[in-house]
Amino acid sequence: MAGDLPRVGLGTYSDTNREQWAECVETALEMGYRHIDTAQVYGNEEYVGQGIERASVDRQEVFLATKTVHVDVPGPERSAIIDSVEESLGKIRTDYLDLLYVHWPAGCYDPETTLGAFEELYEEGLIRNIGVSNFEPEQLDEAHEILDAPIFANQVECHPFLQQEELREYAVEHDHWLVAYCPLARGEIFEDPVLGSIAKAHGTSEAQVALAWLLSKENVTAVPRSMSESHIRENFAARDLDLGDEEVERIDGIEREHRLIDRDYAPWN
Repeated sequence: MAGDLPRVGLGTYSDTNREQWAECVETALEMGYRHIDTAQVYGNEEYVGQGIERASVDRQEVFLATKTVHVDVPGPERSAIIDSVEESLGKIRTDYLDLLYVHWPAGCYDPETTLGAFEELYEEGLIRNIGVSNFEPEQLDEAHEILDAPIFANQVECHPFLQQEELREYAVEHDHWLVAYCPLARGEIFEDPVLGSIAKAHGTSEAQVALAWLLSKENVTAVPRSMSESHIRENFAARDLDLGDEEVERIDGIEREHRLIDRDYAPWN
């Protein structure tokens, strides 16, 4: 594998109550999480940093990821990208990021300039791994041609209703992680009869079944978002749920192609 990455992380996107992420991150870390995912445009990096500081866990034990270059921010210039990352480090109060993602290959994203800035940050030790998000194979191929450093991860929407088989195969072939966001399909998994019947058989929830299905796949990890302590705990426990081969096949056979995050500027449009 490209490198170690905890299989279940805490996603931290929200439009409101951003200050609550300090408590959520602290709770998750005390519970055993070691992978925290945020982004500049989430507007909560400061609170994520507070949560990490408040937890009784050394910073070196936490795999911390954020994202930059989101359509029209921070700007197309290399200096703007580097400045924005240094600002993120200040907000989070850390000397380095374990992973920095290109948030979208759109808008102010310029492959040569953006990835050149990432490579510079990587060489300076401000980021330990380079990632991309919402990339399709064409954008991944281009990034591989430009970068000397390896691509560590591609973060994309992935769940039983958008299974991303092509991108999962690409991740295995090119030895990087596929990090699944919206792994619970924003709650729609609770309405699916296949997931419901498997959950009933195990005496667990559809959320744990959906996460366990993702974790059954090679080179896949997930960052479910939750602000509830009980759901944070439930999601983390999915690591211990073993699905049978027949159950995995039943979920593989769900015939839906339902994308929740679909922007006009997305590379698949």
